[in-house]
Amino acid sequence: MRKLIRKSKISNLDSVRNQKEYTEERMFDVLLQAQYAWSNMDQFRKDRERSKKFCYGDQWSDLVRYGDKTVKEEDYIISEGGIPLKNNLIRRLVRTVMGTYRSQSKEPTCVARDRDEQSLGETMSVALQCNYQVNRMNEVNGRTFEEFLISGAAVQKESYGWRNDKMDTWTDMVSLNNFFVDSNMRDIRHWDCSLIGEIHDLTFEELCSKFAHSPSDVSRLRQIYSSASHREYMSGYLSKFGYSDLKNIDFFSPYNTNMCRVIEVWRIEQKPRFRCHDYLNGDFYKDEVENEENIIIENNSRIQQGLEVGMERDDIPLIEYEWFMDSYWYYRFLTPLGDVLSEGETPFKHKSHPYTIKLYPFLDGEIHSFVADAIDQQKYVNRLIMMNDWIIRSSSKGVLLFPEELIPDNLSIEDIAEEWTRFNGVIAIKSKPGVELPKQVATNSTNIGIHEMLQLQMNMMEDVTGVTGALQGKPGYSGMSAALYSQQMQNASSSLLDLLETFDSFIVDAAYKKVKNIQQFYDDKRVINIVGNKASSLIEYDPEKISDVEFDLSVIQSTSTPVYRQIANEFLMEIWRQGQISIEQLLQHGDFPFADTLLQSLQTQREQLEKGETPDALPPIPMQ
Repeated sequence: MRKLIRKSKISNLDSVRNQKEYTEERMFDVLLQAQYAWSNMDQFRKDRERSKKFCYGDQWSDLVRYGDKTVKEEDYIISEGGIPLKNNLIRRLVRTVMGTYRSQSKEPTCVARDRDEQSLGETMSVALQCNYQVNRMNEVNGRTFEEFLISGAAVQKESYGWRNDKMDTWTDMVSLNNFFVDSNMRDIRHWDCSLIGEIHDLTFEELCSKFAHSPSDVSRLRQIYSSASHREYMSGYLSKFGYSDLKNIDFFSPYNTNMCRVIEVWRIEQKPRFRCHDYLNGDFYKDEVENEENIIIENNSRIQQGLEVGMERDDIPLIEYEWFMDSYWYYRFLTPLGDVLSEGETPFKHKSHPYTIKLYPFLDGEIHSFVADAIDQQKYVNRLIMMNDWIIRSSSKGVLLFPEELIPDNLSIEDIAEEWTRFNGVIAIKSKPGVELPKQVATNSTNIGIHEMLQLQMNMMEDVTGVTGALQGKPGYSGMSAALYSQQMQNASSSLLDLLETFDSFIVDAAYKKVKNIQQFYDDKRVINIVGNKASSLIEYDPEKISDVEFDLSVIQSTSTPVYRQIANEFLMEIWRQGQISIEQLLQHGDFPFADTLLQSLQTQREQLEKGETPDALPPIPMQ
């Protein structure tokens, strides 16, 4: 017998409405899909944890088989009477690459796609850099880059809200232990992502402040999180300050039972919509299918108006529209039981999720970090150090060979040992024919090639990572020219160029979402200023002019570097000597430590001269 399907189920193409009509109140399907994506990242989290341990010194935590047990290498070495020595070379490499990144002093800048709006691009660049200072982005990006070196992944989240007594756009690092993303992605730009999210552990007070809008909502949340809503409920959660313990991390329940687990899920949904083109003003936009009647009424009104003024029907500008299946981002905040705390279509102007991700190198969807490439060399260096230590400890060092036939009757072997090591000690013996005299044995067992092998492994670590001696600041050999040393540093930096450029693309993607949030949420005029930048002191942000401008972003060298300031000052001094600018313009646009004091003194002198008074002498510091 043929199975019939409800007509309403066939015709309903809205995925969100479908879920609400044909599922229970709890979104178990979305929750399980998020849990599946989080579970698929289990191996990535283990690899990241291993790389983090090697980076910060815990380099004997790998598991090995010992008899019928699986133990840590550190426990195995201790059980064999050894000492787990280590020489952390990976940390030095990471600090070197971090120094290379920070020395670039780059910052994102905005360029308007329409050259006539370039002045607005400069205004947006100042607004973006000002927001960078508010968010302390130099430090945030530095720590994100360190995470990028350790795990091969960088994730930040852009948001807008009230924080630190101001409404602004904010940037936060996302813990990769709580982060999950679609495991079916293969695009290196991550444009094929269809699911992304994060696990949050909030106190009950934070939960209510974010999701409760009435007393009934508080009662509902208290019922869902019954155990976590009481502060007097004691948890067995213990952790040392400054150290993480994530052995019991779980998707559905928090490690600390006093916290409330909330799962934030962003997923691509589909629904039928109209793609509209309004020929009257040239706008392209999307509209809901339910609004078709209003579109028809508007077109009929335009036709009637056009015919009344004698226009041809085909020459009347109408709203043309076509039906299509639209894909859009939809967010949900879920409890571990699938209850929906909040949901809706993406509220952001960039029409995407708030996360910015960069996975390296992501060929065939694989992630391989910078630190992981150096782990094998680090392990072998540690083994050579331990081997050298074991050989030194087990070799003879000053062992006394004393024939028993020569032991005097009035002395014991302990007395001889004590007298032998005493300053100016004397032992009276009677030599006998054929009996050797006492002698001390010391063997040099260290020169067996271990030092050469150790140096070989250290050189291989530099070759594998590309962080050579010149990049680390090691001095060159005697007689090396400065040009050759500079060339070696440039060659070393070239080996890291792919890593640095990849992270620059991440900075651009994050800055694009920040610019869109600024355009969307900065809804009033404001005077913005970059601290320490005199040229931007009077720039005004006007949302009416800048809200709909499309910008192209790029990462350029920062103007705050000493080299840039020196070049700018030399250029300003040269054109000032030629008389093309005044002393006030020189001080306003230059970067001199006494500029503000001298400008104020010049202004005071001018006011005194205008009043006919005798100007005061300049202060000693500007005069000097």
